[in-house]
Amino acid sequence: MTLLLLVTLPLLGALLISAVDLTRVLRFSAITAALVSLTALALALSMLPAILAGNVIVAEWRWVDAIGLNIAFRMDGLAMLFALLIVGIGLLVILYARYYFAGKSGGGRFLALMLVFMASMLGIVTSENLLFMLVFWEMTSLVSFLLIGFHSDQRPARRGARLTLVITSGGGLALMAGVILIGQIVGSFHLSEVLAAGDALREHRQYPLILSLVLLGAMTKSAQFPFHLWLPHAMTAPTPVSVYLHSATMVKAGIFLLARLHPVLADTSLWLYGVSAVGMATLLTGAFVAMFKHDTKGLLAYSTVSHLGLITLLLGMGTKMGLIVGLFHLLNHALFKAPLFMMAGIVENSTGSRDMRRINGMWHFMPFLGALTAIAAASMAGLPLLNGFLSKKMFFAETMVSPFTGPLAWLVPALAAVAGLLTVAYSIRIFHNVFFNGEPRNLPIWPPKPPGTGILIPVALLSAACIVVGIVPQYVVHTLLHTAAEAALGDALPPYNLGLLHHFNLPFLMSVLALTGGLAMYLARQQLFALYDRLPEVDAKENFEWLMLQAGTFAERQVHRLENGSVQRYIAFVLISALVMMGSALTTMTEWRGPQALTPLDPMTVFGAVLLMATALGAVIGHRNRLFALLLMGAAGLFVTLTFARFSAPDLALTQLSVEVMAVIIMMLALSFLPQRTPSESSHWRRGRDLTLAALSGLGVATMAFAVMTRPSRSISDFFLTRSVPEGGGANVVNVILVDFRGFDTLGEITVLGIAAVAVFALTRNLQLKDRMPQALGQYWAHAPHPLILRMIARPILPVALMVSAYIFLRGHHLPGGGFIAGLIAAVALSLQYMSCSLAWAHSRMLTPFRPLVGGGILLAALTGLGSLAVGAPFLTGWFEHYRLPVLGDIELATALLFDFGVFTTVVGATLLILANLGKLMTLQGPGKEIG
Repeated sequence: MTLLLLVTLPLLGALLISAVDLTRVLRFSAITAALVSLTALALALSMLPAILAGNVIVAEWRWVDAIGLNIAFRMDGLAMLFALLIVGIGLLVILYARYYFAGKSGGGRFLALMLVFMASMLGIVTSENLLFMLVFWEMTSLVSFLLIGFHSDQRPARRGARLTLVITSGGGLALMAGVILIGQIVGSFHLSEVLAAGDALREHRQYPLILSLVLLGAMTKSAQFPFHLWLPHAMTAPTPVSVYLHSATMVKAGIFLLARLHPVLADTSLWLYGVSAVGMATLLTGAFVAMFKHDTKGLLAYSTVSHLGLITLLLGMGTKMGLIVGLFHLLNHALFKAPLFMMAGIVENSTGSRDMRRINGMWHFMPFLGALTAIAAASMAGLPLLNGFLSKKMFFAETMVSPFTGPLAWLVPALAAVAGLLTVAYSIRIFHNVFFNGEPRNLPIWPPKPPGTGILIPVALLSAACIVVGIVPQYVVHTLLHTAAEAALGDALPPYNLGLLHHFNLPFLMSVLALTGGLAMYLARQQLFALYDRLPEVDAKENFEWLMLQAGTFAERQVHRLENGSVQRYIAFVLISALVMMGSALTTMTEWRGPQALTPLDPMTVFGAVLLMATALGAVIGHRNRLFALLLMGAAGLFVTLTFARFSAPDLALTQLSVEVMAVIIMMLALSFLPQRTPSESSHWRRGRDLTLAALSGLGVATMAFAVMTRPSRSISDFFLTRSVPEGGGANVVNVILVDFRGFDTLGEITVLGIAAVAVFALTRNLQLKDRMPQALGQYWAHAPHPLILRMIARPILPVALMVSAYIFLRGHHLPGGGFIAGLIAAVALSLQYMSCSLAWAHSRMLTPFRPLVGGGILLAALTGLGSLAVGAPFLTGWFEHYRLPVLGDIELATALLFDFGVFTTVVGATLLILANLGKLMTLQGPGKEIG
């Protein structure tokens, strides 16, 4: 339960900030977000002793067993390392955002989104079920889209958010395909079983495809080359977003995935060369571009790309120590990158600019911030006695003992040293250009506003952590790092000592050379900038926008070729496709008739079938007379109802009859605004084409049905018939299927019905239609729009119909009936009052508006399903029990009754909402009062 609370608590906090509508009160929102984060941190720390002892905490609730999708959480050393980063850094970012948004709008909305982002990342790192993890994976993409495009009124923000969403969502689709393949091979989506099936996966013939798909998902999320383009263009987001996104969330999700699936996918040449090559390319590309960026956040963004490449390269080596160093540098990167981004935001707020060619000499205005930045920048550069130095030295050591052979054995360390040199150069630049390098030039805000003490607290804490981890890593992070690496590897680790990393050796010498080389490169920056300016400029965002425009134009052309607004054409495409599939199936059969005997025909069945065909044919022939065609279609529906009753389907017959009545009423309302007759528009060729297509389709369906029904088949009906009473508590199998076995389908159907009703309400809310043309004698349709006899008959019918509806509803679990049919009967009875007594009369006596009925019904049905989760049963699992009462006798109580009542309420509300809002358009006074 602690794991579930850990993930859901930030979501509840976000809901509180949004629902209370106090987003304008920044202090309240910040306190709420901070308390939620602090509580989540306490929950994570409460599990830390058990995790450090080597235990794995798993919590699981059954959900959709058929596809292996369960709500399952897992907390081990690896998940704990990431969870502490996500919540700990998140708490500091919330504190930072409190002061960053002071005097600005949108602070509350930002904090709510931050909490949702925190919950999404916690869901990724704690998911025990891979399918469940994909839900949170896509949540991070959606929330990051909202955060990056936070300033939606600015075009660069919208474009950067769109670029991020396209790349990360595309990778998410690839990852989903890879996860599905893993589940098919392993037979489960649970990590415990997947991690134990590493050998089977690596030896499977689909291993290259699985690896490619998983890497595509991880690389796009973690901004690896060539998918790194979205990360620098995400800098349009507010600085707190950049701090959180770059240091502890989003970009670390792909790294987490590589570490989590390391025992399953690593230890192959494809992993070694594929992942390492991508990591090295990202490392060098990011470091090179970062050096020449003039925007502070742009420089830090490309440096993040470079460091992510460094971690990916370490994981790609596939060695145990490589994984340890990668996780150690991931931790160190979060500690020194977060304060650097915070510095960039503070300086931007104080000066109004992020251009390092203008914001020089800030040491005179913000000396304390400059000292804190010096610590973080020195850690990023890899200076001794700081945490970045330790992981960089370990990185150099790993490249020298890497599993590469031949020229790669010396090329990898050489390129690593070049990357280290570039890292030192841009680290010096971010500090020196901002706080020294002369005087400020043409700043939008002058003099710069000094930062407050509150906003410097998180910067100071993170910078202090860089020093503490750098001096005594064996006491601060060794145990957690060791536990995380063991959980990621699933095996014992080689001996290592973080306390010996300050000793002088060859990796130490490489670090010293990188420092001196980086300093020399920075001193020669003017000449290097001149050379860089001569290179052709490539704007990734513009190229992306061009590609999106071309793709959209191409798609639009193809759509216009297929869609010309003709419904006949669309139906023809559907029928032709069906004919092709049926024809291919029928032509492969040696004999169309099977061994099953045909059902004997009786005169009444033949007579009903002839009338059904006659009504359908009459509707086609007389389709230009709309009212005549509608009546014939209603008659055809009535004969279909009789067909259901004839072949022992009373539930379907009741449903069909109720639906047919409501459909005819609603269609008559809609058709009242159209001409009663339409001219003949089809040519002889077109009518011949349609007739041929209809005849072939009818013949094909009949032949296919004949071939199928004359062959023996295994029906799933026995499954439901044997389980309906013992597991569903009802003898009416159809209703038990709807409210229990297939309750999730029913919930989806009433949700769609509710959405359709609200859509009709929204479309007709302010709709103005031209008045109908007057009929003969200058009257509108009839002399008496609400005849007296109809009014007198309709009113006593209502209570009787409602009693019948209640009876049908209550008996539905054991006899034909149920919530859907009862809802339609009640809706028909209430609709009759509208038609007979006018909208105003009926609506003034309707005590309940319709939209709350729709929403309440769907909510009740969903809450009924959530109740089963509370007792560890799958979603929407029904419960029933029999009780013996003194007078009433045996009484059955079942949760299915509540679910069915939700269906009943939704059907009544949705049907009346559609009917009333279409009906109000028919009044002579126009749309009239809003209904619903």
